[in-house]
Amino acid sequence: MMASEIKDINLAPSGETKIEWVRQHCDLLRTLHDEFEKTKPFAGKKVALSVHLEAKTAFLCLTMAAGGAEMYITGSNPLSTQDDVAAALVKHGLEVHAWHGTTDEEYKSHINAVISAGPNIIIDDGGDLVHCIHTDYRDLIPDVIGGCEETTTGIIRLEAMNRAGDLKFPMVRVNNAMMKHFFDNRYGTGQSVWDGINRTTNLIVAGKTVVVAGYGWCGKGVSMRAKGLGARVIVTEIDPVKAIEAIMDGFDVMPMKEAAGYGDIFVTVTGCDKVIDSEDLENIKDGAILTNAGHFDCEVDMAWIHANAKRSWEARNNIIGYELPTGQTVYVLGEGRLVNLACGDGHPAEIMDMSFAIQALSAKYLVENGSGLKEMLIDVPSEVDRKVAEMKLDFLGKKIDKLTPEQEAYLNQGL
Repeated sequence: MMASEIKDINLAPSGETKIEWVRQHCDLLRTLHDEFEKTKPFAGKKVALSVHLEAKTAFLCLTMAAGGAEMYITGSNPLSTQDDVAAALVKHGLEVHAWHGTTDEEYKSHINAVISAGPNIIIDDGGDLVHCIHTDYRDLIPDVIGGCEETTTGIIRLEAMNRAGDLKFPMVRVNNAMMKHFFDNRYGTGQSVWDGINRTTNLIVAGKTVVVAGYGWCGKGVSMRAKGLGARVIVTEIDPVKAIEAIMDGFDVMPMKEAAGYGDIFVTVTGCDKVIDSEDLENIKDGAILTNAGHFDCEVDMAWIHANAKRSWEARNNIIGYELPTGQTVYVLGEGRLVNLACGDGHPAEIMDMSFAIQALSAKYLVENGSGLKEMLIDVPSEVDRKVAEMKLDFLGKKIDKLTPEQEAYLNQGL
């Protein structure tokens, strides 16, 4: 094992406190931790993980380690790593390569360090680990049983690789599981985006106009919470079906170039490039607040802003003001990176409990079935999705109906 690369091991007690809080509120992962500790489903396996490195992720790592996994951990975003949590994981004996505020070179170095360990299972958030091993460590590919991808953005990258015939081992589309995107993307993103914006700006949302770019599950959640906070909401979309859905949910719909002049707060949630581009910025409302909740820091064209702004200044912690060539001022939160993590603690613990239970069980499925999988992109098995739902209902203390034999016969007649 390489030596861990973290900011300061002395921060570990603070990180341990955060992890313990998460442990108390993650019933599913706590149950799986105890189960894995007995059954050791990952014994002898190396797991490379690149996920936003905060307390919920740490508890997932400890759960995998309890199951016998040799963990190699890094963050999936330069600004989302919490240094005290990274230190706590090292104190638990796990190998970590991450710190808050990495340069691009440091970030890539940490990705390389995790992959060079020679993983059998990959847990990815955005596709950087998979891209790295296919690009720079192809000799390690034969040892990879498979992997799991957490995000829409990562799945888009995987699908492009698969179409080109470049994906060389099975990847589970964790994001597509019902117990992931129904709750994580909608309720998790919906709450955590506004947690990040509100704690960073200390401004009111009520009475303002919020522009949400993208009306997928994340966009639905962000829009719903903005409406609940009293904002007028404009949605921008490229999909006519989703645009109609937004209208019927009570929101206005228009192109970004038109919305640019109305928005007080912008939130991009598309996974695409230059969603707010130079033309939009030339027409942007003076004083607009720009935030991104997609995976990469390219949805707002930060490169154009950096190259063309007349001046920039720190307007408040984690907020940079830019005077544009056309005279308007815009304020960018978290350097245009994921606002819910760069400016907050990410999704609520109970939400990530469901998502990470899907991750852990999908990794277990790969260990048990990976050699027999023929497709390179696979969905979370329905039995895994259902198990997580049933466990969650049980912890919520709720019961549901079951079909009687007569009802099953009725529904299946003619089949």
